[in-house]
Formats: sequence, structure tokens, C-alpha cells
Amino acid sequence: MNTKAYIVLANGQVFEGKSFGATGCVTGEVVFTTGMTGYLETLTDPSNYGQIILQTFPLAGDYGVIRKDAESTKAHAVGFVVREWCSTPSNFRCEETLDQYLKEQGVIGVYDVDTRALTKILRDNGTMNARIVALSGDAEKDKEVTQVLNSIKHDLVSNPSLGNHAGKIRLVEEIKEYKLENPVAKVSRSATGLQLENKAAFDAALEYGAVPVDRSGNKFTSYEEAAAKASGTKVVLWDFGARASLTQELQKRGVEVVVVDAATTCEEILALKPDGVVLSTGPGNPADYEAIVAEISQLCGHFIPLLGIGLGHQLLALSQGAKTEKLPYGHRGENQPVKNITSGKVLITSQNCGYTVVKDSLPETAFQTFESVNDKTCEGIQYRGFLGTSVQFYPKTSGGHQDTAFVYDQFVDMVVMRHQSQLAENQD
Repeated sequence: MNTKAYIVLANGQVFEGKSFGATGCVTGEVVFTTGMTGYLETLTDPSNYGQIILQTFPLAGDYGVIRKDAESTKAHAVGFVVREWCSTPSNFRCEETLDQYLKEQGVIGVYDVDTRALTKILRDNGTMNARIVALSGDAEKDKEVTQVLNSIKHDLVSNPSLGNHAGKIRLVEEIKEYKLENPVAKVSRSATGLQLENKAAFDAALEYGAVPVDRSGNKFTSYEEAAAKASGTKVVLWDFGARASLTQELQKRGVEVVVVDAATTCEEILALKPDGVVLSTGPGNPADYEAIVAEISQLCGHFIPLLGIGLGHQLLALSQGAKTEKLPYGHRGENQPVKNITSGKVLITSQNCGYTVVKDSLPETAFQTFESVNDKTCEGIQYRGFLGTSVQFYPKTSGGHQDTAFVYDQFVDMVVMRHQSQLAENQD
């Protein structure tokens, strides 16, 4: 039997739908993603920790759940809102339905909701907190919360100007005040359970043609060929909430990847003698992580190639004196256009971010390399004085586009040069 589910926004507006997946009550920031596929990758992306995901594409679950496509060992989103979900998926790789997976992971799903109207509210007002209440079906147990919900709906329907009055209701005040505390600490290294050996990562990608290419644009057909250039190199992945695909992209190119926790210090990273360091993606407000920013600042003083992605891009910028700010409704989905400022070429990228680097705050030692076509925000930075580069988007992700894979190739080139330079110094 379908039970009712309610989405109560922090502004007092209520959306009524039906529940699937887990039931209960959960609070989080509701954000929308424009991807047409990749719902499993979205649910398991550590950057979505504690968030309620609103999918703008009207159908989810049509190809079921394929666990090999997960970006970490568990779901990090707490809620999933869709217009419609498919109970009978059809795909040769399908292992279970989306409903079954959400139940197992404790993620509350809501469907039969006007997702277009909800998205427009977020577009006009910005992302906001919300609470999902998926009723149990027991009238007595649900009585109290139903009365509160009905009170809010009555106020707004009878007199829309009472929106502020509705905000005084205890439930809405609780929703407004909700805040995640140090989410990076809760998701760091959450994808390490999916880490493969280098060759296994390449072979798994080869099955679907998602392998690196040579300088002529031809795909490598064996790991030995793809890894020849970077053989013997080591990269430290500073994990603030990295997706599994990030590690796999480096492994497919022959790089030894050592994953370290978000609380790792610059000194501890240097002790590993890396040829390069990747500052990973992750959740939360970058300005909240002052201790991590201080450690990154120290690391920049050493001649080691650095690549920042997503949150790592923002943290690297903060370490150099730049500022960050929250985007009104973020960039989320696999169809985000980004322009290369030098060439003018537009790339379609995968993104999942709620914050951006303020481009006017960049120091003289940095210059912007990419910008968002939609809102002109900063999407990439190159640094002078140390080997640092960063991008806001996700270069070549599973469930997304592959035309930004060159970011990894360019980084690996720097890593190889660093490795060869160290070998030459040791021989002298």
C-alpha cells in the first residue's frame, strides 16, 4: 500500500507525494540535479552527504541498481525526490530495483510530486533546508505530525501572506536551523572499499570503452600501454570525500594511488614521498575547513604537482588567499557547459557543487582557466609559483561525459616529470 509523504520546505511550503524506499523522517538541504542518468552515482557521491536530492528528469529507476557503478560503499544522500520511479527496471546489468536499494540504505524516497514546481522554487529562492516525512500508514502513530502539516498547509492556502507566520511553527523553525557539522570528516575515505588494483581498474573500464587515450586520440587497448608512461609514479589522494571514479582514473593511467584521510597533515603527506597530490571532491562549505586550508598552504611551498577537484579546487584557492561564496542553487548534473577561456572551446561537464571561488578574489599568482557558460563563475584555476591547477567540475566521471579526461592526462604528465626529476637528482 502506498503511504503519503510530505516535503516541508524551510519557507513553510508543503509538497505532498507518495513514499518509496525507506520511511520515517529526515532533514537536509534540498538540491536539484539535472542529470538524465546516473542516479546511483548521485546517491552514493560523498559530496551529497546529508542532502535531499531532487531529480529534474521525470523518471528514475528504469535501469535499476548496478552496484559496480556506485561511487562509494553506501548512499550519502538522505532523501530522493522524483516525479516517477520505475518498479520494473530493464537492463542486463540490473541487480535490484531502486526501491529495494533505498530501503536497504535507509534513504527516504518521495514520488508523485510536482518536481518542476519544486525546482522553480529553488531556482527563484535558492537551495534551502527541508524535512521529508514519510508516514508509516498507522493513523495513530502519524496523528501528531499530520496535524502539524495540516496546520501549515491551512495557513498558506487560506492566506498566502501568512508565510512568515507559518515560519513561526516549531517544525519549520527546526528545519531552518538544521546544519551539518564537519561533513568531510564523516565521508573521508568512504570510497576506499571499492578501490581496485590498477590493472583491474583498467580492465573494468575497457569493458565499456571508458579508457584513456593516446596523444592521437586513440583508446589504449591494454593496461601495459596505458600505464607505460607513469610506471613507478606515486600520487597521494587527499580524500575529503572522493568518488571511486577519481581513484580509478589515476589507476588506469598507471599511477600508484595512496589514499589518506582528510585529517592528514602536510608533514605526513611529504613523508610518503609522492610525485603528486590530488585534493579531492567533498561536501560542505569550504570556508569551514580552516585547518585543512592551512595544511594545503604549507604543501604549496614544496615543488609537488597539485590537482584540486571540486571541494579540492575551492580549498586550494582559499589557501592562496582567494574567497569562496555559496551559489544560489548550485551546479549539479552531467550537462553543465564550461568554456576554456584560452581556446574558447565549450565542454559539457559533470558537476556537483554548491559553492564557487570568487574570481575577482584570485591573487596575482593565479589565473582563471575555465568559466561556467551559464553564470560566468570560476570553473578552473592555474597557479604560478608552484605546480598547482584545479577545476570545479568532475573530469571524466562514470555516468557522465569523457571529454574532460585531459585534466588527468595533463596532471599525470606533471607527475611523470616530477618523478623523473627526482630520479635524476638521486643519481647525481
